[in-house]
Amino acid sequence: MKPSLHQPLLFFFFFFLVTVLPLILTVHSQSDDSDFIRTSCNTTLYPDVCFSSLSSFSSSVHNDPALLARAAISVTLTKSVDLASYLANITIPQPESQDDGGGHHPTAAAVFHDCFDNVKDAVEEMRGSMKQMRELVSTGSLESFRFQMSNVQTWLSAALTDEETCTDGFKDIHDEPRKDEVCARVDDVKKMTSNALALVNRCVDKAIH
Repeated sequence: MKPSLHQPLLFFFFFFLVTVLPLILTVHSQSDDSDFIRTSCNTTLYPDVCFSSLSSFSSSVHNDPALLARAAISVTLTKSVDLASYLANITIPQPESQDDGGGHHPTAAAVFHDCFDNVKDAVEEMRGSMKQMRELVSTGSLESFRFQMSNVQTWLSAALTDEETCTDGFKDIHDEPRKDEVCARVDDVKKMTSNALALVNRCVDKAIH
């Protein structure tokens, strides 16, 4: 009995369904997820920083603004903890307070210490916002959702203020070799915190409208 001419076609169709089609659908899905992150990041003040820090989450956020905001807070928290650890390991000699005749000026040691305290506070505030995001009840009432998200917004805003206070303290510090590096590291965290807050705000707007 001769083999049917349809058998090769059936085999090819089955092969396509099992191997090729899933790959096509996966690539298409990943492209959609990546586009969602890019579009969301374009609403932040630092879109390039946003996309580079969150693009690896494209397969897990599933076009969900809440999951993207949570991912943004998570990476910012990790960066903030690293910054706090870096600041904790900086040792600055404690000289006498400087006075150039125009009044009291803080020492570099005092400014570094204050910056460290501010960053530690920012870390705790971000942990609070992350905890609230994990406990977010999307199936509850809109009023409940808005209340939970307002807590997240408050904590992230406070964290951003603490980070800005840290860099503001260095304005009167001169001839300190580590000043520029510290300010650059804090600025990186400030940008990520700002982006996280913007994505949280976008999440709230999407839920309300």
